[in-house]
Amino acid sequence: MIAAYLFLAGSIVLEVFGSTMLKLSNGFTRLFPSAGVVAGYGLAFYLVARALQTLPLGMLYATWSGTGTVLTAVVGVLFFRERLNKQALLGIAMLVAGIVGLNIVP
Repeated sequence: MIAAYLFLAGSIVLEVFGSTMLKLSNGFTRLFPSAGVVAGYGLAFYLVARALQTLPLGMLYATWSGTGTVLTAVVGVLFFRERLNKQALLGIAMLVAGIVGLNIVP
């Protein structure tokens, strides 16, 4: 079970990496960031597939996509000087609450 969560965590980090490289690829016109997109997403999906051997699909996908969205927004703010308005911050807070709620073990 712990391995599945490690696969999930790794896939989230790789998905955020792939998204960041997508921004840097300039529409796939830059070679190394474009290769980073393919590698990041390819490895992310491999790790998601491994995690799915143990974890339920609905919980895994919601956690993967929601956490990836939150971390990608953080990367945008920290590295690309993007701004988050009140609605974005509220949405992120709701995502975090939902992810926590899904992963609380009864």
